[in-house]
Amino acid sequence: MPRLLSYLLRRIGLAVVTLAGVVVFVFLLTHTLPSNPASLRAGPLADAELIHKYEVEMGLDQPIYVQFARYAQEIATGNLGESWKTGQPVRQELGERLPATLELAATAFLIALVIGVGLGVLAAVFAGSWIDQGVRLYATLGAAQALFWLALLMVHVFYYTLDWAPAPLDRLTIGVPEPPLVTGLFTVDSLLAGQFSTFLDALNHLWLPALVLAFVVSAPIVKMTRGSMLDVLNSDFIRTAKAIGVPRRSVVMQDGLRNAFIPILTMVGIVFGYLIAGNVIVEKVFSWAGIGQYAWIALTINDFNAVQGFVIVIAFMYVGINLAIDLAYGFIDPRIRLG
Repeated sequence: MPRLLSYLLRRIGLAVVTLAGVVVFVFLLTHTLPSNPASLRAGPLADAELIHKYEVEMGLDQPIYVQFARYAQEIATGNLGESWKTGQPVRQELGERLPATLELAATAFLIALVIGVGLGVLAAVFAGSWIDQGVRLYATLGAAQALFWLALLMVHVFYYTLDWAPAPLDRLTIGVPEPPLVTGLFTVDSLLAGQFSTFLDALNHLWLPALVLAFVVSAPIVKMTRGSMLDVLNSDFIRTAKAIGVPRRSVVMQDGLRNAFIPILTMVGIVFGYLIAGNVIVEKVFSWAGIGQYAWIALTINDFNAVQGFVIVIAFMYVGINLAIDLAYGFIDPRIRLG
């Protein structure tokens, strides 16, 4: 128990240090950019008086250590500033849009996990066969796709040509009422409210962007699962299990997959972090009202506080995901937490 507690404290301490490093990095990055944040806020036609007014208001006239102390204090209290476009707190706007991103990312993640692990195990079990070759081709195609091109292609095929998917305009069809807010996930909230027509409409809007993301991110999961499973299946204890007559299904799923799960778990954490931070393009193509689309719009109009808030939130979430993965290592493999 003391060793487990020590392991947990070490991992949490490293996460805190990482977050502190992220805050320092973002602050230094914003103060080394060639553009003056006050000039960006004032606009290209602003005079020197207005720019100076914004510099004073934003604290840019203070020494850099005073600016950093103020910035760190605001971050610690959850204050991400106000959007220059809307005048609303960035934290509030990101909080309102975060459930949409989580719904899309979680759905894509589950699809990618099932496909990636399933195909990876299948390729390892039938290594060298035509099944293995087909799975490796799938992984190569998934890794080689440009996400923007793939998203547009899927919209063209499934919406314009086949008419299987709805118009890529937000999370619900115009006129369909939103469910009462509970979690912010339309598919979940509509089921909780008994609005089955809303649930079906939300699911209809969700499946295509989720599949686009899942196809791309399942490729590294396939590769990692296949490689890890091959290493385990060629080990001595697996050969022994086969020799004494242990059923093949048990050897593959219990002995093989369990022992191969540590590197797979690492890749799973990376993939889920990417889905949270990297689905900006898919949200833009499908007009999905998540934090990715919010960041895209903020970037195009030079909304400095909104972009900075997005970076901070994504960094904190990514570190949190990796912390959860690190803690899971210790429970899956005791050698890690006892080492």
